[in-house]
Amino acid sequence: MRLRTPLALLGAALLVLVGPPLLTAGSGSDTGTQIPGLRVMVPNTPGGGYDITARTAAKNAEDAELTHNIEVFNLPGAGGTVGLTRLVGEHGNGRLAMSMGLGVVGAVHTNKSPRTLADTTPIARLTEEQDIVVVSKDSPYKSIKDLLAAWKKDPGKLPVGGGSSPGGPDHLAPMLMAQAAGIAPKTVNYIPFDGGGELLASILGNKVAFGVSGVGEYLDQIKAGELRLLAVTGPERVPGLDAPTLREAGLDTDFTNWRGVVAPPGLSDAERDKLVGLFQGLHDSPQWKESLKKNGWDDAFLTGDTFGDFLDEQDKSVDSVLKELGL
Repeated sequence: MRLRTPLALLGAALLVLVGPPLLTAGSGSDTGTQIPGLRVMVPNTPGGGYDITARTAAKNAEDAELTHNIEVFNLPGAGGTVGLTRLVGEHGNGRLAMSMGLGVVGAVHTNKSPRTLADTTPIARLTEEQDIVVVSKDSPYKSIKDLLAAWKKDPGKLPVGGGSSPGGPDHLAPMLMAQAAGIAPKTVNYIPFDGGGELLASILGNKVAFGVSGVGEYLDQIKAGELRLLAVTGPERVPGLDAPTLREAGLDTDFTNWRGVVAPPGLSDAERDKLVGLFQGLHDSPQWKESLKKNGWDDAFLTGDTFGDFLDEQDKSVDSVLKELGL
């Protein structure tokens, strides 16, 4: 997460048993990047950013012949902390990884999760992307300035939907927007959804006045004319999208999200290094480079302990942001 605000909030961003056991006996080479039986957990519903990232990464890794038969599965709940609890409970399982990001960092705080990302094995940060502000094609708001004018008049009457729990990126972005617009964050009517897939239906059905989500999640709907893109939240415009930044709209703030991969605790050095090596190979592949471009994702690759240090910083930053905003 990178939050650039006048408050300078950032300087740089019960074991749950569901389904069959996660440890899967595999066959094949145990050298290089091959991890037979590898499973990737998505801690929210299909169609969201974690889901798209995980399935794209799995396909690209297989197409690049880094490993084979990766299983991607969804275990949603509590902003990703149900999946996090499951992951931590799989101590020593080197054939499991979890797609995650800033939303899980925030959910740990707002849900008071007994398990945190400090309990996991950091593998890699993969991407960074801007959030977008979107409305349905028949929304009365034709521009971000139209939306802001109505929002300022009566914040509570304009519900904003996001694909993350309070404390996650789709929550923090509109709260920082509100603060910059002179709207008290506590008056914002934020409605959380468990991933971008659930949020999309509510935007299209005008159940929320506007939605905030990752740029890569709704590109198809924007290009098809089903959604109207009002603004992007990052410091610069997104190539290929006709939408201003928040600063261009007069709001002194910007915001970016990130996504990565963690694994269970208790891995051997060899197991951790193999997972890191797999995602290093993914990062270097032409397939992944094409996916970054296609989805509007920025390369933000970090691995191992460096990623772990980043997670520690993000945890402290989110806690600070929530306190600053009175949330």
